[in-house]
Amino acid sequence: MSNLIELDSLSILAIIDNELDPITPSQNAAVQQTRNLKTIGLNGPTASNPDRHVLRMDNICCSAHGLSLMITGVKDGKEHTILFDTGPEESAWERNATRLRADIAKIEAIQLSHWHRDHSGGMLRVLRMIDEARRNGDSTHATLPAVRVDLHPARPDLRGMQPSDASIISFEPDPTFREVEEAGGLVHKSDQSHTVLDDYFLISGEIPRVMPYEKGLRAGVRYDEAVGKWQTDTTITDERFLMCKLKDRGIVVFTGCSHGGVVNCSRHAIDLGKGTPLYAVMGGFHLADAEDKQIEDTAQDLKALGISVLLPGHCTGWRSKFELHRVFPAKSLVPSFVGGQYVL
Repeated sequence: MSNLIELDSLSILAIIDNELDPITPSQNAAVQQTRNLKTIGLNGPTASNPDRHVLRMDNICCSAHGLSLMITGVKDGKEHTILFDTGPEESAWERNATRLRADIAKIEAIQLSHWHRDHSGGMLRVLRMIDEARRNGDSTHATLPAVRVDLHPARPDLRGMQPSDASIISFEPDPTFREVEEAGGLVHKSDQSHTVLDDYFLISGEIPRVMPYEKGLRAGVRYDEAVGKWQTDTTITDERFLMCKLKDRGIVVFTGCSHGGVVNCSRHAIDLGKGTPLYAVMGGFHLADAEDKQIEDTAQDLKALGISVLLPGHCTGWRSKFELHRVFPAKSLVPSFVGGQYVL
């Protein structure tokens, strides 16, 4: 963390998230939220009357079960951009990135938070689209090196879940290391915390499990080809979060699913920060199917950490958002919606 520099500003574009709401504005003055219906309409075509724009429905993003955040940090006018996860499927990512007119050529690195298909599914198409954008666009990003793809080395053969009242449900396989390389990615495997992109961002190692109620993914299983059977896989120890340091505010944490617990993630980020306050947490909190008591405890424990802004999305669930809104000070909650751009 001692090498993590202070960013002047931070912009996050939600290319994939579970919920769509292009109408509700941010209630927090410290979070500038754009890409709403007004923005979409003004950036769309004009009608026969030049004083009138057309709001086309096919310029609005579609929600999908997964997460993909395009994050740009700025320091002294210099930008670095990392993509945090790639959503569940190639077509969803391509559709939304195209509708957003996202400048994907400037993506220099991709971090996969953990090996689950709703976070890795768009990976191969994302890499090819970035290459196409660099080759077919202006020369600004044409000379950038191959996209660094930061992956945990322990890729499972398959993952899935085994409900107590049903047989195993397998997820689609994640892209292989070879497939990522063949798509143009420069694979970097790590299970330790490290900084990337000139120390703009830090990728965590394994998340320490401290809170007794954050027990991982219930019913999680993985298939091991070497032994030819499914095994219990509730801890998801390959999950890693992304964090950065924002000038005059503090640490900003991005979580994929928080299978290790969003409180555990937040506490570990504070430890890595060595005294820097935790300013904001964005991403999946994995509380959609949690018991009421866990949701209540989570909200209280997050509040105790002194977090100023929460941007929950993906697998957080509406009950948890309601509880966070109830527990935290007014306007602390700025839900993450697909297609939204958030500037901190």
